[in-house]
Order: sequence, then C-alpha cells, then structure tokens
Amino acid sequence: MKKIMLLPLCLFFTMNRLVPQTNAKNSGIDLMLVRGEYERAIDTCKLILAADSLNPEIYYKLGIAYQNSLDEEQSLDCYYKASRLNPESNVYNFSLAKAYYTQGKFSLAEPILLNLNSLDSTKWLYAYYLSSIYMQSEKYDDALDIYDRFLSNDSTNCVYLDKTAFAYLKGGYYDDAINLYNKSLSIKKKNLTAIKNLSFLYASTMNPDTAIQILTMGIEIDSTDKDLYIRRAQINYSKNYTKRAMDDYLFLLASGDSSKLYLKRTGIGYSYNFQPKEAIRYLLLAYKADSSDYETCSFLGQCYYKIKDMKSSIYFYKKVQEILRPIYSQVGLTHYLCADSQRDNGNYKDAIDSYLKAFAINSDPNINMIIANIYDEKLNNKGRAISYYQRFLNSQKSSKMKFPPAYIEKIEKRLEYLKKSPVK
Repeated sequence: MKKIMLLPLCLFFTMNRLVPQTNAKNSGIDLMLVRGEYERAIDTCKLILAADSLNPEIYYKLGIAYQNSLDEEQSLDCYYKASRLNPESNVYNFSLAKAYYTQGKFSLAEPILLNLNSLDSTKWLYAYYLSSIYMQSEKYDDALDIYDRFLSNDSTNCVYLDKTAFAYLKGGYYDDAINLYNKSLSIKKKNLTAIKNLSFLYASTMNPDTAIQILTMGIEIDSTDKDLYIRRAQINYSKNYTKRAMDDYLFLLASGDSSKLYLKRTGIGYSYNFQPKEAIRYLLLAYKADSSDYETCSFLGQCYYKIKDMKSSIYFYKKVQEILRPIYSQVGLTHYLCADSQRDNGNYKDAIDSYLKAFAINSDPNINMIIANIYDEKLNNKGRAISYYQRFLNSQKSSKMKFPPAYIEKIEKRLEYLKKSPVK
C-alpha cells in the first residue's frame, strides 16, 4: 500500500527533474535507440512529453522507437505530431512521408515528397520515394523525369541506370530499356536484376535465343538462383525446346519445389525425348496433384500407348474426353449463338458456316431447319434448301427429339413444293 502511494510522488519528482535536463535526456534516448532498448526509450519519451507536450524532437524520437518496435500506427502518429509542431523540419516531414509510404498511403505521402523534392532536387532519398510512388501509380513518364535528371549527372551509376531502364520497361519503351540494361551490365557484370529484366525484354521482342543466353550467363554467376532457372525453362518450353526445359525443371524439382507445372513439363520433356517410362513417373505425380489437367492426361495416354499398356492408355484418353466434354459443348453453343447474331445481321454465309460448326459438335437436328430456311428465304437457293429440309426430315426417323406431326407435315409440303418448282 505504501509503494502504491509513493509511485505518483516519484513520477512527479522525476518529471520535474527532466525539464532542466532536456539535452542530457535527449542524448540518453539516442543511446537507448542505438542499443535497441526501445521500450526504455518509449517510456522515457512519454515521461518527457508529460511535462513538455510540444516538444517535436521527443515526438520524433518516440516515433523511431515505435517504428523499431513494429508499432506503425503509433510511429506515424508521433511523426505527424513532430511535423505539425515543426513544419519547417525536412527530417520530420520526410519521416512522416516515409511512414505514409510504408502503409501504402501514397496520396498523403506524395505532396510531402513533392515539396521536399522541390526544396532539394539533388537528394536521391526524396526522389527515390517519390519516383516509387509514381511507378506504383503507373505514372512512368513522371518517374522517368526524375530518373533522367539523376542519370544525366551520373551516367555510369548502375542504380540510376536500372531504375530508368525499369521505368522504360514498364512504360513499354522496350528498346530504350534494353540499351540501358546492357549499359548497366557492361559496368556491373554480375547485375542479376539487369540480367532477369533483359531476358524478359528479349523474349518479349522476339529474341528468345538471346534471352536464353543471358539467363545462362546469370546461372553461371549464381547457380543457386532458382528464378533464373524458372525463366530459362519457361522460354525454352515456349520454343518447344522441351529437353532443355526439362533439365531446368529437374533442377527445380531437386531443389524441393514440387510444383505440378514443373512435374508435368518434366514428364512432357521425357515424353518428347522418347523416354515414356520416365515420363509416366512425373506425369503421374502431376496427375495426383491435379487430376483435372487434360494435357497431363493426354500425355499419360500417349506414354502408356508407347509402352503397350493399352488399358491405362484408354483410361487416360477417356479422362481427357471427360474433362473436355463440358468445354466442347460450350464451344458448340457459342458457335450457335454467334450464328444467330450473324444471321440477324444479314451475314448469311458466315451464319451458315457457324451453324455447321455447331452441328458438328452437338448434332442438333433443328440446325438443319435453320440452314434450310436461310437458303430458302434469304439466299433463294432452292437446291441447298431442299438438301437441308431433307436432312431435317431424315433425322426425325432416329432422333430422340420429336417435332409435332403438324410441323413435320408442313415441312414435307414445303419440300414437295420446292422440288416441283423450276430451279431458276
């Protein structure tokens, strides 16, 4: 009980002693921050602020302590108060802008960074965060204005070269990006970021072989970087270099990444390399991971056929049919709907082509009637009209979908009339 009563008195005397010793206490807080004693620093700052609530420097240090304690909200609040109490301080304003940036509040960070950048356009730290906001907001030309300014003053700085090149890449200026990344790579031979982005650029500009060469160079620099293997395997696979792609996928699998895509493409590589038994091993693992992948099932059907296991081959080919049936039916329906639109738009020949594609999939007898009507009423082609009316009537003998007798009789009469009429 005595301790509880003494505590407020101790706090009172402590706070009073803090006021005339601000500089000493500030140095003490700095030492706590350096040592990583963040909780002590927070408590000390709070004691000082209880006596001096308008001290921006203490709010700033408290913000640093909270930031290192991973309390972003409290940290931001402290930086905000420091900035409001001393709006002329670039340090406080930048800390606030950076806190906004970290939390993704770009609209609040941007005006502060714009002001700081206008005060000192040579400070890379301000430019870095402002340009990063522009890049994430897809304002690539604005970012390029900043990067070009720094690059013009230091044309061999790989940071500036890479940043500018990436802005060109994102903005779709691929040739400019390629030139800058190559310049960066000529200065810094082991620049893996430049190598990866160059591989993308060359692959995107129809130079896949160059992209593969650059990625191979990257792998020679760092043979543990899996991303390089992933990129090279993807490009090789897209070029149908399935054996080369398989070697990279095998490396990725050996490194512990058992992605179903890597398993499938390894199996496909073995299949094209005339090693069906090895292919089946990996394809079955891919099938276990995703039994709805028709490509995996199709290659399993092929590989089992090659080793004369017809029962398994049939099983997987039927799986392919089962997987694709809903899609195949949807394609038929889409042909039909497209044909309706083409017919109503007066594109009768195109409509007939689409109806025939739909019929090849779903064998709907009514399609014969629709085509017959187009030839009869729109194109005045009696010969074709007779042919499709007859097909419709013939289909009624075995069709499960029966039309009313009166409707059939009407079609028969129209068919007879056309047969008797002279062909013009």
